[in-house]
Amino acid sequence: MTRAAVMRWVRAYEDGWRSEDRSSVGRLFTDDATYLRSPYAPPLVGHAAIQEFWVDDDEDGSVFTMTAEPVAVEDVDAVVRVLVRYGEPVTQEYRDLWVLRFAGDGRVAHFEEWAYWPDKAYTV
Repeated sequence: MTRAAVMRWVRAYEDGWRSEDRSSVGRLFTDDATYLRSPYAPPLVGHAAIQEFWVDDDEDGSVFTMTAEPVAVEDVDAVVRVLVRYGEPVTQEYRDLWVLRFAGDGRVAHFEEWAYWPDKAYTV
């Protein structure tokens, strides 16, 4: 993977997420992809599970902005720093690291999210 290819994938992810387009899951993720909403959460496995999570009725029509930049790209692995802000004015902000493993066809086989937000303290 190249940084440019990773960022094309991230833009396609944002487009699919923003439009709540379930069909984009098949274009973005392999059939048996694992999707971790946090590093310790049980993985969602496969398109149906990811689609169920992808479309959140509570977020329907939510206004958000998203920026992203690759931190590291090595062979089929990438780490992307993501900032998402919900609302206008902003009512919630998330800073994420996405750990991605790409398959040979450019889709993601493994997605792992490390999300942080204000007032969510790290605890030991």
